[in-house]
Amino acid sequence: MRRLITTLAILLVVIVAGMSALVLLVNPNDFRAYMVQQVEQRSGYKLELQGNLRWHVWPQLSILAGRMSITAPGAQQPLINAENMRLDVNLLPLLSHQLSVKQVMLKNAVIRVTPESEAQRPENAPVGPSGSSAPEPVSGWKFDIAKLQVADSLLVWQQAGGEQINFRDINLNLAQNDRKQARVELTTRVSRDQRELQLALNGAMDVTEYPQRIAGNIDRLSWQLKGADLPPQGLQGEASLLADWLDETQQFSLKNIALTVNNSQLNGTVSGKLGATPDLNIDLHAPKLDIDTLVGRNFLQTVSDAHPSQVHTAGRAPVIAQPAERSNENSPLNAITATLRMQIDALRWRGMDFSQVQLAGSNDHGAMNIATLTGKTDSGDFSLPGTVNIRNPLTQVTFQPVFNQIELAPLLKAFELPETVSGKLSMKGKLHGNGLSVEDFKQHWRGNAEMTMQNARLAGLNFQQMIQRAVERSSDQVRGTDSDVSYTEVQHLKGSLQLDNGSMALVNLQGRSAMLDLAGKGIIDLDSQQCDITFNIKVINGWQGNNELVQKLTETAIPLRLYGAWDSLQYSLQVDQVLRKRIQDEAKSRINSWIERNQGDKNSEDAKQLLKDKK
Repeated sequence: MRRLITTLAILLVVIVAGMSALVLLVNPNDFRAYMVQQVEQRSGYKLELQGNLRWHVWPQLSILAGRMSITAPGAQQPLINAENMRLDVNLLPLLSHQLSVKQVMLKNAVIRVTPESEAQRPENAPVGPSGSSAPEPVSGWKFDIAKLQVADSLLVWQQAGGEQINFRDINLNLAQNDRKQARVELTTRVSRDQRELQLALNGAMDVTEYPQRIAGNIDRLSWQLKGADLPPQGLQGEASLLADWLDETQQFSLKNIALTVNNSQLNGTVSGKLGATPDLNIDLHAPKLDIDTLVGRNFLQTVSDAHPSQVHTAGRAPVIAQPAERSNENSPLNAITATLRMQIDALRWRGMDFSQVQLAGSNDHGAMNIATLTGKTDSGDFSLPGTVNIRNPLTQVTFQPVFNQIELAPLLKAFELPETVSGKLSMKGKLHGNGLSVEDFKQHWRGNAEMTMQNARLAGLNFQQMIQRAVERSSDQVRGTDSDVSYTEVQHLKGSLQLDNGSMALVNLQGRSAMLDLAGKGIIDLDSQQCDITFNIKVINGWQGNNELVQKLTETAIPLRLYGAWDSLQYSLQVDQVLRKRIQDEAKSRINSWIERNQGDKNSEDAKQLLKDKK
């Protein structure tokens, strides 16, 4: 045992002495020119090292450098700036005065992926003969280092003409084996417009065929987004996928996508081809998609507690931090073509629950065709094909809605309209206009539709009771049945709708129930929530009293006008005028009958004169 300890001690002394001698004999600054030369030969980029290089022995033999930068040919700004760089080197090659780096560590680095940091063609570069094809770009970058570590760094990313995005607190660990199989671990955060996005990624890459092909998988991507104009709990979730990239054809594929966002799930595939005009193929399936949760909208509260469109967010960004208004001109959809197929098992949108939603569409440089948009509700189903065009400054839309037995009250609530009418709506129409928001629908859409309703109910007003009470005040010969019901119910209602920039005309309304028949027409202003509708109502049941008068009342249409704001409707009921006219008409009819029977009577002339005076 003593010999073993002695041997180990001697070995340790020899190693320490050898390393000390090596450090003293080998000057790390001798490798400065070699490192600069290797970087330029392999990539064309220029490496600049400031200050002296020095050894660091424990726990790993390393070369420490001060400030460093890497700049692309002709670039205005460096691609990488770092306050500190550490190169972990292999010991044995140093014995022959060779440098073998197994890990590079950058700290407090600034990585710029901007137009200013891109390689630029020199102004005096020679130009090839006319008609010759340009040489294919060659990427000289090769990752020949076993490990790369970036700590506490910043990535500045900006596309030409786009806005700058800063990825802060980047911590990256990239390691590869001899078979070019790499593992990646990355954490970072992005702060923008009073919002913060945190990302954490763990995955693997296969770079055996780099740069011709890269394959990889993201085992786990977790993220969280919080801040202004977002739900109080923020948006958070995880994702995993398999990725493949072919450099020659610019083709990519994302397979086995599994994404969760709060309580929504999404999976599927995305593939396509990049280049001057990217072409995408998207095929997705969502077991559950809760749009209300994603935007922080709460439709469970009643109108008395909150406005139906109330959105609960973590606060609004100050005016100076509000993002610029979106413009169709800058939409990425104008620069791509794409096809989309999507199945949603359960969808929640503006308080409405749908199932078996099918979506199929395409995009051609901003002209979108929605070939299929169908789904089901608890009571019915819908189809909503159409087109959306964002090539112009104003978004232009056309839809051909078909509703079958859709509950009307939730639909009114979804469009931020009072739930004064309920029932099962069936409708078929054609609509067009500008914009896709609810406000756009209420202000800038036009079209017409034919509709029918089953078990329609108007809350707050009982037409039968209103008419019967008015008749009772005008005549003591009849009375209506007592009822505490505060609504009007019509078993069958049909008519036409004509929408004109927020003004909805109700045309040729016809309805019938066990108690009344009605016909009507009018105007509804969706934006100001005003209406002016006139019904002609026959109360065909519920009368008691004089049989002759009851018979006349059941055959007489009573005009009822509803007008004003929806939350404080006013009405005009012309019962007295109708009854008076009905009595006058009956009296005239009897006088005419008497005159016909008594043509030779001397009083017939007086009767005729009386009729003339009443006209």
